[in-house]
Amino acid sequence: MPSHRRPRLLAPLLLIPLLSSCFASGGGGDSGDDGGKGGDGSRLRVALAFPPAENLSPYGADATLLSRLGVTEGLTSLDANGSAAPALAESWRRDGDKAWEFTLRDAVFQDGTAVTPAAVAASLGKATGADPAPAALEGVTLTARGSGDRVVRITTDEPDPVLPLRLSSPSLAVLSKDAYAKGGRVDPLGHATGPFELTEVNGATSASLDRFDDYWGGRAQASGIDARFIADGTARANALRTGELDIAEAVPVAQAASLDKETRRDTATTRTTSLLLNASSGTFADAGLRAAARAGLDTSVFAKDVYEGYGDPGAGVYGPAVTWAEGKRTKPVGRADAGKPDGETVNLATYDNRPELPEVAQVVKQQLEKAGFKVKLTVREYSRLEGDALDGKFDAFVLARNTLLDTGDPVAVLASDYTCDGGYNIAQLCDEGVDRAVADAEKTADTAKRQDAALAAEARILGSDAVLPLVHQRIITGVADSVQGVILDPYERTLVGTGTRR
Repeated sequence: MPSHRRPRLLAPLLLIPLLSSCFASGGGGDSGDDGGKGGDGSRLRVALAFPPAENLSPYGADATLLSRLGVTEGLTSLDANGSAAPALAESWRRDGDKAWEFTLRDAVFQDGTAVTPAAVAASLGKATGADPAPAALEGVTLTARGSGDRVVRITTDEPDPVLPLRLSSPSLAVLSKDAYAKGGRVDPLGHATGPFELTEVNGATSASLDRFDDYWGGRAQASGIDARFIADGTARANALRTGELDIAEAVPVAQAASLDKETRRDTATTRTTSLLLNASSGTFADAGLRAAARAGLDTSVFAKDVYEGYGDPGAGVYGPAVTWAEGKRTKPVGRADAGKPDGETVNLATYDNRPELPEVAQVVKQQLEKAGFKVKLTVREYSRLEGDALDGKFDAFVLARNTLLDTGDPVAVLASDYTCDGGYNIAQLCDEGVDRAVADAEKTADTAKRQDAALAAEARILGSDAVLPLVHQRIITGVADSVQGVILDPYERTLVGTGTRR
């Protein structure tokens, strides 16, 4: 079995407030300008589906919680087309194969200190030294240093043509020096740069945020945020219906009909729900049995029935929201012939933070049993499953994975999830052909050619039958009628920004 670094990554989670104009919003304008009236605005009541798992460290599971609440941001962000856009860096240029220079905008941290090249370089240095490293730095070694009053120069050991995309990752958020305590702990409270400042965190239950009035992108219209972490999807929907919430993320499809049409917003995302088969040990170490599992699945039922139309049938690692992949996907390469299950036992697992997944897993269980397997299903909260999944203790795992969450680079998810040394390789796949194809894609600088190379690598990964795409999700966000400016982000990195208000 290949060894894997265990990242502090809650992969099934969910751009920067700057991007509020790039994505569909919940109505109204997105400007943070209050017209000079000095109005304080109302506080927003927001429910998130996943509680903090790592004391709000930006390096893993909690990075997107911070970015979705408008607390953190990095040097860059993603625009609606998936390209790198300015954030704390207003511009950048490449200098040779291994160096980039990023010119900073005039900004301050929430503790009042200036965002300087030295501060940015120190923050990125802490990220590169984190153990385990953030998923965005998978396979990359970079060094940052200040260069003059406004420039940060970043060099990489090997050419990295997508570094601006990589730096958009929520896990590479820039924090002030006082955020970094001895022992490696990172404290974002009062040390970030976004329009909202964390003021209090009550364990895995709730958090309070106040508006950061000196935010470089303009004063937020809401005076603050009262965030609640509610893992139960029905409870989130009920709290929205009864007026306890203004915004509820990830409303279960089973609850969608109970919300007024004006209250529910569905967004095509880059999230794919797949069945991952353990290719290194157990039943599915046999490629023929993986092929048998694939042959036994009817993926059409997931989008139609389980997701009640809020999804598209699984076609590959990348779904319809990844528009450049449309019509360019090639057939899987190297698929084995289906073997005979003959009652082979399968230990199947999934998590209930996303309420559709247990139902997906039940359907998968039924279909695999019809194909001749014996299936035992385990369902737990995600944080109680991740370690076992990464250690290869399950034969099969139903996972909802945002393919462009970590970096925005389509190759990055292939490297982390499906290569021998990938840090999030739940499928335990270790295939020389796949590794070669992914390595070739990583070396390709031209955007269009890199996309083609990513699809070529995807064809080999799908050919292994270690990942069986089931459905490409649409995410339902519940938004009260009184709320405007919610950011409906296909990358699931941002939810509120300067223009979000009620």
